[in-house]
Amino acid sequence: DRYFLDNVAGWILELDRGEGIPWKGNYSSWLEQKQARLANEEKAETERGKTLERELEWIRMSPKGRHAKSKARIKAYEELLAKDSEGQARDLEIYIPPGPRLGKLVIEAERLSKAYGDRLLMEDLSFSLPPGGIVGVIGANGAGKTTLFRMITGQESPSAGSIRIGESVKLAYVDQSREVLDPDKTVWEMIAGGEDKIQLGSREVNSRAYVARFNILGADQQKKVGLLSGGERNRVHLARMLKDGANVLLLDEPTNDLDVNTMRALEEALLNFAGCAVVISHDRWFLDRIATHILAFEGDSQVLWFTGNYSDYEADRRLRLGTAADQPHRIKYRQLTR
Repeated sequence: DRYFLDNVAGWILELDRGEGIPWKGNYSSWLEQKQARLANEEKAETERGKTLERELEWIRMSPKGRHAKSKARIKAYEELLAKDSEGQARDLEIYIPPGPRLGKLVIEAERLSKAYGDRLLMEDLSFSLPPGGIVGVIGANGAGKTTLFRMITGQESPSAGSIRIGESVKLAYVDQSREVLDPDKTVWEMIAGGEDKIQLGSREVNSRAYVARFNILGADQQKKVGLLSGGERNRVHLARMLKDGANVLLLDEPTNDLDVNTMRALEEALLNFAGCAVVISHDRWFLDRIATHILAFEGDSQVLWFTGNYSDYEADRRLRLGTAADQPHRIKYRQLTR
């Protein structure tokens, strides 16, 4: 959690190519020093150097500037669609190919409720996801976040209300379980299906080069999936699901077990993605950079739709709750009344 590191760390120990490099300061200070080191090594023009520079630019923005940037993404949806995909694929470490153009209706929930037995997870939830929107879904474990995804994909039905999916929507769902990964296949086979070339949206690319963009290099591409760590499995799952040309991504805890470089690359990919994403995450830094809206499971079966990033939401929550906002609390569910 980069917010955690920014607030508590006095030193950062970076592990880079088998070498441990100590840096004095917090996470933001480490980024400044790292960027200077890359410049000294004449690597500032690499994709990773450019990505790091963009994160530094975001850190240096005022909160007002960050809010304006997230709002601008909605207005820039048409520009994202028109961007040169060849150039983006070249400039970004992780490239998410765009799907079909989205219509006005993307995902719309109307007076949505969901209960298991007498336990009410959510009640009377309404929202409409605009084209180009990125929604951060937050809340305690067990609050109902993954259940919402399962209702969007049709795996579960609401107890009341409705969810409408636009006719132009092509969904891709990256779930937490990673169960679809075959432990007996190699990483390359799992992602590329054993093909030397894969279709990335409208482009045909070298499959091993695509896999390498997820920091899976050389002999690691021939490693059996069953031998992978949690972070490696997550990268394989992301690489498989993001190449199919969907225009709405449902990402359930995508940053779990990822290293900082891969998280940064994923942030850049989502910011440049010509589509929508709904992202369940506990990573506040990640949501601050990418989110245009927040869907907050606040407890007592209440779910709030908020326009803005995580910091905007947190400021609003403190205004609403006062000192109670700082008190830890367990998730509570209302009883279903019939």
